[in-house]
Amino acid sequence: MKMSFSDGFRCRGARLPNPGALFALVLAVVLLTACASQQQQDPYKESDKRRAAVSNTSLGLEYMNRGQYEVALGKLKKAIREDPTYAPAQTVLAVLYERIGEQELAAKHYKKAYEADPNDGDVNNNYGVYLCQVGRETEATEHFLKALNDPFYSTPSIALTNAGSCALRNGDLIAADKYLRDALKIEPDLPDALMNMARLSFEQKNYLTARAFIQRYEAVAKHAAETLLLAYKIEIYSDNKKAANTYKLMLETNFPESDQTIEVRRLSGK
Repeated sequence: MKMSFSDGFRCRGARLPNPGALFALVLAVVLLTACASQQQQDPYKESDKRRAAVSNTSLGLEYMNRGQYEVALGKLKKAIREDPTYAPAQTVLAVLYERIGEQELAAKHYKKAYEADPNDGDVNNNYGVYLCQVGRETEATEHFLKALNDPFYSTPSIALTNAGSCALRNGDLIAADKYLRDALKIEPDLPDALMNMARLSFEQKNYLTARAFIQRYEAVAKHAAETLLLAYKIEIYSDNKKAANTYKLMLETNFPESDQTIEVRRLSGK
């Protein structure tokens, strides 16, 4: 699942922003750095070790976003040596290990982040994303829902969207519908929730409803290859070949080498 971070991020111990979707995690250096700077200005609130951990986490995050993984790894290891209870350091290190294919280490550090701050909304959401990605959907949902209990968690629509996406992935369409609709009550234009509602409606064979959600998605976000393929399928099953061909052309033009383009050509017979 594509994870972007919400602009509604609130500093609380330099907490990480939230993933905006299960399958695309994008780390925002500037937000974490801003919180690190905020903490460093008040020497009475944090120990020297915590401030060192914040600083090294910020540096590690910056190097990771530059693709300098080896340097990032060194900074993040230093951060957790300074303060192993600093949950954002554990989370960013877990993300880095995921990126370099070290899944066991990723699991270890996501769990350590949770153990360091088990009631934090961001920590629970991030851990839930990981658990869903590795097929532990029931546990993942528990963490998404626990995130909602954090009174300082600023983006509950994200956790609800992730819960809905994970339920959809697990084939629980009733739960998926509930979580996604709850997310849209909070944030009606949340692209990931709209996309997943379109996918859910398609799975339920409610093609007109699926089209409506895709149209709402198009009003607030740019298409990715996977959403264009979904839109194509919706129109094919709605027997609207003209609209389907429009999505096919968009997919072939913008994502010519993608797996989705290969699939749409297979489905269309050319």
